[in-house]
Amino acid sequence: MRVLFIVPYPTDEAPSQRFRFEQYYNELRASQVTFDVQSFIDHKTWSILYKKGYQLAKVAGIMRGFLRRIILMFRVMRYDYVFIHREAAPLGPPVFEWIIAVVLRKKVIYDFDDAIWMPNVSDSNRFASRLKWYSKVSSICKWSYKVSCGNEFLAAYARKYNQKIVVIPTFVNTDSYKPGINQNEKITIGWTGSLSTNKYLEDIDNILCEVQRATDCHIICISNKPPSLTAKFEFILWDKHKEIVDLQRFDIGIMPLTDDEWSKGKCGFKLIQYLSVGIPAVASPVGVNKEIITNDINGYLCNNRTDWIGRLIELCQNTMRRKEMGKAGRAVIVSRYSKQALREIFFQLFS
Repeated sequence: MRVLFIVPYPTDEAPSQRFRFEQYYNELRASQVTFDVQSFIDHKTWSILYKKGYQLAKVAGIMRGFLRRIILMFRVMRYDYVFIHREAAPLGPPVFEWIIAVVLRKKVIYDFDDAIWMPNVSDSNRFASRLKWYSKVSSICKWSYKVSCGNEFLAAYARKYNQKIVVIPTFVNTDSYKPGINQNEKITIGWTGSLSTNKYLEDIDNILCEVQRATDCHIICISNKPPSLTAKFEFILWDKHKEIVDLQRFDIGIMPLTDDEWSKGKCGFKLIQYLSVGIPAVASPVGVNKEIITNDINGYLCNNRTDWIGRLIELCQNTMRRKEMGKAGRAVIVSRYSKQALREIFFQLFS
């Protein structure tokens, strides 16, 4: 069997690729599956993609991506399956997907882990969003052999256009993501995210300040850009080579969200990371968060400011409660959100 992976970013760089299918590359090889990976963005463009400036270099990188896609169309026929993550090209209509699925009649497995049919404009993508073709998602779903979605909210959308839907949560390798040895001098509340999600943490800044005053806790923020907080915090620049070690410094993980349609499409990966390293999580009761967190068992779902402050203070002050919840959370990840647990479901996509 020959499989072509058409992806937006270079291998081992973007979390959505690393934690949805790249972890299975070795298993595919071991199963004697021949596959190729073709990214739209090359390493040179990836290195500047989210930096200010470099506009000409970014445009050149996008043009190179389109050229590679055009050349790729002449090689698609050699593959049995074409796995497309999110989209074949970041801008414009789904021309490449149409050629692959409709003209060449290849079996397309379409995978996405966000509500990408909805505009989600941030400062980092404001210009590019004008060139997006959000309605392409429904067309690609319709043309696909199977559709792989990160949660049931995304699957409900895809089922409007295709009945062969498989829900595969974003997952971790629990042989690597596991509890560490905590040597914190202070109880540490941690958050991990990126430039595009910093806003959710900033929304609870006043809550963090209140908890900090009550407990003298330490706060760690892992991101590619520091959030704007008045609460005192330690900023750690995200680094894939030490992301597990950095997460193991947390005593409590947090995942605030706004209650909107875009957030309902998120796959709760922050919670999956927190629970995998054996710590409890406090989160907004939005979307898949309500599936990952069982309230009062492996964390807390907080509806308002009072809940957030009360639950965070409680966990800061109760070591035994943190350990019990952390153990329960780890068990959930091993059984439902691990590479090992989801392997068979992933391989069934290619049948």
